[in-house]
Amino acid sequence: MRIGELADASGVSTRSLRYYEEHGLIRSERTPGGWRDFDSAMVERVVMIQHLFAAGLSSATINELLPCLEAPPEERTGVMERLLAQEVERLEAKRRDLDRELDTLRALRSETALSVK
Repeated sequence: MRIGELADASGVSTRSLRYYEEHGLIRSERTPGGWRDFDSAMVERVVMIQHLFAAGLSSATINELLPCLEAPPEERTGVMERLLAQEVERLEAKRRDLDRELDTLRALRSETALSVK
């Protein structure tokens, strides 16, 4: 399957697919003419990558997770669970920071609000 076909099948732009390939998230073979040729299994992988990006994961973390996600459950070593736990903690810390910033802005807004008479 060529890159345009993969883009159509997965709903992801060819630009994003080139980025994924550049970062080792997806693989292709090259035809004798130099065209990318993707296995049809890449559609499911690209959709999974999109979900992981939507969850706020970096391409480096996704690259670590993909082999774990694709391994049969009996071959998993716990790496995926540890990585996901770290990402949950990172996002929870980010949420705490945002909540603190919002509280500060709300307090400032209350303190500086014009009195309506």
